[in-house]
Amino acid sequence: METSSYAPRIAIIIDDLGNLMKNGDRIIALDAPVACSILPHTPYAVRIARRAHAAGKEVMLHLPLQPVEQFEVLSAGTIQIDTTRSEMRRILDFNLASLPYVSGVNNHQGSLLTRHPGHMHWLMSELRSRGDLFFVDSYTTKASVALRMAREHGVPSTRRDVFLDHTQTTAAIDAQFRRLKNLARSRGVAVGIGHPHTVTVEYLERAIPQLRADGFELIPVSEAIALESQPIVQAATFDTQSLGR
Repeated sequence: METSSYAPRIAIIIDDLGNLMKNGDRIIALDAPVACSILPHTPYAVRIARRAHAAGKEVMLHLPLQPVEQFEVLSAGTIQIDTTRSEMRRILDFNLASLPYVSGVNNHQGSLLTRHPGHMHWLMSELRSRGDLFFVDSYTTKASVALRMAREHGVPSTRRDVFLDHTQTTAAIDAQFRRLKNLARSRGVAVGIGHPHTVTVEYLERAIPQLRADGFELIPVSEAIALESQPIVQAATFDTQSLGR
Protein backbone atom coordinates (compact mmCIF):
# COMPACT_ATOMS: atom_id res chain seq x y z
CA MET A 1 0.00 0.00 0.00
CA GLU A 2 1.31 3.43 -0.88
CA THR A 3 1.44 5.84 2.05
CA SER A 4 0.11 9.38 1.89
CA SER A 5 1.77 12.51 3.17
CA TYR A 6 -0.36 12.07 6.32
CA ALA A 7 0.66 8.48 7.03
CA PRO A 8 1.97 7.85 10.55
CA ARG A 9 5.73 7.45 10.45
CA ILE A 10 7.98 5.09 12.37
CA ALA A 11 11.78 5.13 12.65
CA ILE A 12 13.63 2.14 14.08
CA ILE A 13 17.18 1.96 15.46
CA ILE A 14 18.99 -1.31 16.15
CA ASP A 15 21.53 -0.80 18.95
CA ASP A 16 24.53 -2.77 20.22
CA LEU A 17 25.84 -3.90 16.85
CA GLY A 18 29.51 -4.76 16.41
CA ASN A 19 30.40 -7.56 18.80
CA LEU A 20 28.94 -10.33 16.64
CA MET A 21 27.96 -10.73 13.00
CA LYS A 22 25.05 -12.88 14.16
CA ASN A 23 21.88 -11.30 12.81
CA GLY A 24 23.82 -8.29 11.53
CA ASP A 25 23.31 -9.23 7.89
CA ARG A 26 19.62 -9.95 8.51
CA ILE A 27 19.18 -6.50 10.04
CA ILE A 28 20.95 -4.87 7.11
CA ALA A 29 18.74 -6.87 4.72
CA LEU A 30 15.49 -5.63 6.30
CA ASP A 31 13.30 -3.91 3.72
CA ALA A 32 13.17 -0.67 5.68
CA PRO A 33 15.53 2.23 6.49
CA VAL A 34 16.47 0.78 9.87
CA ALA A 35 19.39 2.67 11.44
CA CYS A 36 22.36 0.58 12.53
CA SER A 37 23.86 1.89 15.79
CA ILE A 38 27.29 0.37 16.28
CA LEU A 39 29.46 0.13 19.38
CA PRO A 40 32.94 1.52 18.66
CA HIS A 41 36.07 -0.65 18.75
CA THR A 42 34.12 -3.90 18.46
CA PRO A 43 35.29 -6.78 16.24
CA TYR A 44 32.74 -6.36 13.43
CA ALA A 45 32.02 -2.64 13.73
CA VAL A 46 33.67 -1.52 10.49
CA ARG A 47 32.32 -4.43 8.47
CA ILE A 48 28.76 -3.78 9.64
CA ALA A 49 29.08 -0.04 9.03
CA ARG A 50 30.26 -0.58 5.46
CA ARG A 51 27.56 -3.12 4.66
CA ALA A 52 24.85 -0.98 6.25
CA HIS A 53 25.93 2.08 4.29
CA ALA A 54 26.05 0.09 1.04
CA ALA A 55 22.47 -1.04 1.74
CA GLY A 56 21.29 2.54 2.23
CA LYS A 57 20.97 2.32 6.01
CA GLU A 58 21.97 5.16 8.33
CA VAL A 59 25.05 4.36 10.41
CA MET A 60 25.13 5.65 13.98
CA LEU A 61 27.80 5.68 16.67
CA HIS A 62 26.40 3.93 19.75
CA LEU A 63 28.35 6.12 22.15
CA PRO A 64 29.09 4.47 25.52
CA LEU A 65 28.24 6.70 28.48
CA GLN A 66 28.56 5.75 32.14
CA PRO A 67 25.41 4.23 33.71
CA VAL A 68 24.24 4.50 37.31
CA GLU A 69 24.38 0.74 37.79
CA GLN A 70 27.49 -0.90 36.39
CA PHE A 71 26.87 -4.60 35.82
CA GLU A 72 29.87 -5.20 33.58
CA VAL A 73 33.19 -3.75 32.53
CA LEU A 74 32.64 -0.44 30.76
CA SER A 75 32.91 -0.59 26.98
CA ALA A 76 35.95 0.76 25.18
CA GLY A 77 35.52 4.45 24.48
CA THR A 78 33.17 5.12 27.40
CA ILE A 79 32.76 8.70 28.59
CA GLN A 80 32.62 8.69 32.41
CA ILE A 81 31.57 11.12 35.10
CA ASP A 82 35.19 12.02 35.89
CA THR A 83 36.07 12.58 32.21
CA THR A 84 37.36 16.11 31.62
CA ARG A 85 36.27 18.17 28.63
CA SER A 86 39.57 17.67 26.83
CA GLU A 87 39.40 13.93 27.51
CA MET A 88 35.81 13.85 26.22
CA ARG A 89 36.91 15.50 22.99
CA ARG A 90 39.70 12.94 22.58
CA ILE A 91 37.39 9.99 23.33
CA LEU A 92 34.73 11.26 20.94
CA ASP A 93 37.31 11.72 18.18
CA PHE A 94 38.67 8.22 18.93
CA ASN A 95 35.19 6.70 18.68
CA LEU A 96 34.09 8.57 15.56
CA ALA A 97 37.35 7.75 13.78
CA SER A 98 36.77 4.05 14.41
CA LEU A 99 33.62 3.91 12.24
CA PRO A 100 33.02 4.96 8.64
CA TYR A 101 29.85 6.67 7.39
CA VAL A 102 28.55 7.87 10.78
CA SER A 103 25.66 10.31 10.40
CA GLY A 104 24.36 10.32 13.97
CA VAL A 105 24.97 9.36 17.58
CA ASN A 106 22.91 7.80 20.34
CA ASN A 107 23.93 6.84 23.85
CA HIS A 108 24.75 3.32 25.01
CA GLN A 109 23.60 3.13 28.64
CA GLY A 110 24.35 6.57 30.15
CA SER A 111 21.76 6.79 32.92
CA LEU A 112 24.36 8.59 35.06
CA LEU A 113 26.02 10.84 32.51
CA THR A 114 22.91 11.99 30.64
CA ARG A 115 21.46 13.56 33.79
CA HIS A 116 24.46 15.91 34.18
CA PRO A 117 23.96 19.23 32.32
CA GLY A 118 27.67 20.05 32.37
CA HIS A 119 28.74 16.85 30.63
CA MET A 120 25.84 17.09 28.18
CA HIS A 121 26.79 20.70 27.42
CA TRP A 122 30.31 19.52 26.59
CA LEU A 123 29.08 16.60 24.49
CA MET A 124 26.56 18.58 22.46
CA SER A 125 29.04 21.37 21.90
CA GLU A 126 31.47 18.80 20.51
CA LEU A 127 28.82 17.22 18.29
CA ARG A 128 27.73 20.62 17.00
CA SER A 129 31.31 21.51 16.10
CA ARG A 130 31.57 18.40 13.93
CA GLY A 131 28.93 19.51 11.45
CA ASP A 132 25.98 17.42 10.37
CA LEU A 133 25.75 14.76 13.10
CA PHE A 134 22.34 14.22 14.67
CA PHE A 135 21.71 12.91 18.19
CA VAL A 136 19.11 10.52 19.61
CA ASP A 137 18.66 10.35 23.37
CA SER A 138 18.20 6.65 24.09
CA TYR A 139 16.44 7.88 27.24
CA THR A 140 17.70 5.33 29.73
CA THR A 141 16.63 7.58 32.62
CA LYS A 142 13.74 9.99 33.07
CA ALA A 143 16.29 12.40 34.54
CA SER A 144 18.09 12.75 31.20
CA VAL A 145 18.80 16.29 30.03
CA ALA A 146 20.48 15.13 26.81
CA LEU A 147 17.68 16.10 24.43
CA ARG A 148 17.27 19.56 25.97
CA MET A 149 20.99 20.22 25.81
CA ALA A 150 21.20 18.96 22.21
CA ARG A 151 18.48 21.34 21.12
CA GLU A 152 20.01 24.24 23.04
CA HIS A 153 23.21 23.67 21.06
CA GLY A 154 21.43 23.37 17.73
CA VAL A 155 22.14 19.67 17.27
CA PRO A 156 19.37 17.97 15.23
CA SER A 157 17.89 15.60 17.80
CA THR A 158 15.06 13.50 19.11
CA ARG A 159 14.37 10.97 21.86
CA ARG A 160 13.58 7.29 21.85
CA ASP A 161 9.90 6.58 22.45
CA VAL A 162 9.80 2.80 22.94
CA PHE A 163 12.32 0.06 23.67
CA LEU A 164 11.02 -2.85 21.63
CA ASP A 165 12.76 -5.80 23.24
CA HIS A 166 13.70 -5.16 26.86
CA THR A 167 11.82 -8.43 27.40
CA GLN A 168 12.93 -10.86 24.72
CA THR A 169 9.74 -12.70 23.86
CA THR A 170 7.54 -12.38 20.80
CA ALA A 171 4.54 -11.43 22.91
CA ALA A 172 6.44 -8.69 24.75
CA ILE A 173 7.91 -7.28 21.54
CA ASP A 174 4.47 -7.30 19.94
CA ALA A 175 3.05 -5.33 22.87
CA GLN A 176 5.83 -2.75 22.59
CA PHE A 177 5.39 -2.55 18.83
CA ARG A 178 1.70 -1.79 19.33
CA ARG A 179 2.69 1.04 21.68
CA LEU A 180 5.04 2.38 19.02
CA LYS A 181 2.29 2.29 16.38
CA ASN A 182 -0.19 4.01 18.68
CA LEU A 183 2.32 6.79 19.36
CA ALA A 184 2.93 7.22 15.64
CA ARG A 185 -0.81 7.49 15.04
CA SER A 186 -1.29 10.08 17.78
CA ARG A 187 1.86 12.14 17.19
CA GLY A 188 2.60 11.61 13.53
CA VAL A 189 6.03 10.07 14.13
CA ALA A 190 7.59 7.73 16.70
CA VAL A 191 11.05 6.26 17.29
CA GLY A 192 11.69 2.72 18.51
CA ILE A 193 14.93 1.05 19.57
CA GLY A 194 15.62 -2.67 19.35
CA HIS A 195 18.64 -4.94 19.59
CA PRO A 196 20.13 -7.71 17.43
CA HIS A 197 18.36 -10.54 19.25
CA THR A 198 17.08 -13.34 17.05
CA VAL A 199 13.54 -12.90 18.37
CA THR A 200 13.65 -9.19 17.49
CA VAL A 201 14.98 -9.75 13.98
CA GLU A 202 12.39 -12.45 13.28
CA TYR A 203 9.64 -10.17 14.55
CA LEU A 204 10.76 -7.25 12.37
CA GLU A 205 11.01 -9.47 9.29
CA ARG A 206 7.31 -10.26 9.74
CA ALA A 207 6.14 -6.88 11.03
CA ILE A 208 7.67 -4.52 8.47
CA PRO A 209 5.58 -5.68 5.47
CA GLN A 210 2.46 -5.57 7.64
CA LEU A 211 3.24 -2.02 8.77
CA ARG A 212 3.13 -0.82 5.19
CA ALA A 213 -0.08 -2.76 4.55
CA ASP A 214 -1.59 -1.01 7.58
CA GLY A 215 -0.72 2.43 6.19
CA PHE A 216 2.44 3.24 8.15
CA GLU A 217 5.57 4.67 6.57
CA LEU A 218 9.02 3.55 7.75
CA ILE A 219 11.50 6.42 7.63
CA PRO A 220 15.16 7.10 8.48
CA VAL A 221 15.90 8.55 11.89
CA SER A 222 17.16 11.76 10.30
CA GLU A 223 13.76 12.23 8.65
CA ALA A 224 11.97 11.64 11.96
CA ILE A 225 14.08 14.41 13.47
CA ALA A 226 13.22 16.76 10.60
CA LEU A 227 9.51 16.02 11.00
CA GLU A 228 9.61 17.05 14.64
CA SER A 229 9.94 20.66 13.54
CA GLN A 230 6.36 20.46 12.29
CA PRO A 231 3.78 21.91 14.73
CA ILE A 232 1.66 18.76 15.16
CA VAL A 233 4.69 16.75 16.26
CA GLN A 234 6.38 19.58 18.14
CA ALA A 235 3.33 19.96 20.39
CA ALA A 236 3.16 16.26 21.28
CA THR A 237 4.50 14.80 24.50
CA PHE A 238 7.13 12.07 24.61
CA ASP A 239 6.50 8.66 26.08
CA THR A 240 8.19 8.25 29.46
CA GLN A 241 9.41 4.64 29.36
CA SER A 242 13.01 4.22 30.51
CA LEU A 243 15.29 1.42 31.65
CA GLY A 244 17.45 3.04 34.29
CA ARG A 245 20.82 2.26 32.68
